[in-house]
Amino acid sequence: MTAASGPRSAVARLLVVGDEGRIVHRRARDLPDLVRANDVVVANDAATLPASLTGAHEPTAAAIEVRLAGRRSLAWQRVRRFVAVVFGAGDHRTPTEQRPPPPPLHAGDRLRLGPLDAVVERVLGHPRLIELAFDGSLEDIWSGIARHGRPIQYAHVPQPLAMWSTWTRIASLPVAFEPPSAGFVLDWATVERLRARGAALATLTHAAGISSTGDAALDALLPLDEPYRIPAATAAAIDTARIAGGRVIAIGTTVVRALEHAALPHGRVRAGDGIATGRIGPGTRLRVADAIVSGTHEPGTSHYELLRAFQDDATLSAMARELEADGYQTHEFGDFVWLTRAEPADMRSVSISA
Repeated sequence: MTAASGPRSAVARLLVVGDEGRIVHRRARDLPDLVRANDVVVANDAATLPASLTGAHEPTAAAIEVRLAGRRSLAWQRVRRFVAVVFGAGDHRTPTEQRPPPPPLHAGDRLRLGPLDAVVERVLGHPRLIELAFDGSLEDIWSGIARHGRPIQYAHVPQPLAMWSTWTRIASLPVAFEPPSAGFVLDWATVERLRARGAALATLTHAAGISSTGDAALDALLPLDEPYRIPAATAAAIDTARIAGGRVIAIGTTVVRALEHAALPHGRVRAGDGIATGRIGPGTRLRVADAIVSGTHEPGTSHYELLRAFQDDATLSAMARELEADGYQTHEFGDFVWLTRAEPADMRSVSISA
């Protein structure tokens, strides 16, 4: 697979893995052709924060990059404390796995990040994973992130990304740390065609986290706990689809995480706020999502592990071979896959694997 350099839904491709593992090559704009009347398509409407902050580690004066990666709430007032991943000197043009580590970090260390001052409150089980707290008023913190921050990006896109290029067309509340990139499959023409086929579009807001740190031990901790909000209208739309015999089609792994975390034992979805914890993988019995539209992900990543809840390893291996052979583009601005859940709908379990 090759890397894409920006949103490209008009020309993107869609590899379809059907109910029995049959693989078909389509265009991303063909998504409505896969949707049936009474289905509900659920997308993450989170906008992306400028979550990369450069600055210095005050005790050593060493240059650092701080990538904000998590917080406990979507509330705009809860912007003082974040979980963050810290890199040493350099920028996104160097692959993450080649980035130098930061100086040793300790509780109480002060960080100077442009106009922002922060303190390391805790080191969280890995020398590059910290909880930090910003100084100043809420207005100062929001202003500092907006003025000094940049979108998190990776070496496959060498030119600096514009903030707007990380937002999907349905972006609303700025809470994601990286784009909920499966949402790039949706444009307004696609939405109109979905509705013309008798399907509903519903949204939730999930603080999508970072996809890679370049450190195997740290990547093994991903995904971090992520807050989400499911509107009552979305929970009702899922109920309506179920009653009518429709499917729940998740646009992205963050949607699956939120829906499955909010699922009651019988499969209904609780509306409201929550924090998605744990991992979804091959041992998970999905209770809500019947199909997923996802970006392409490498085996071993947390995103790929989630896809293993939808199809067996043999089918996913065949999918990976097709993606590679046909040059599908990967990363957050790449092509897409559609996976239906192989498990029959009446085999839903009462719990999610943690």
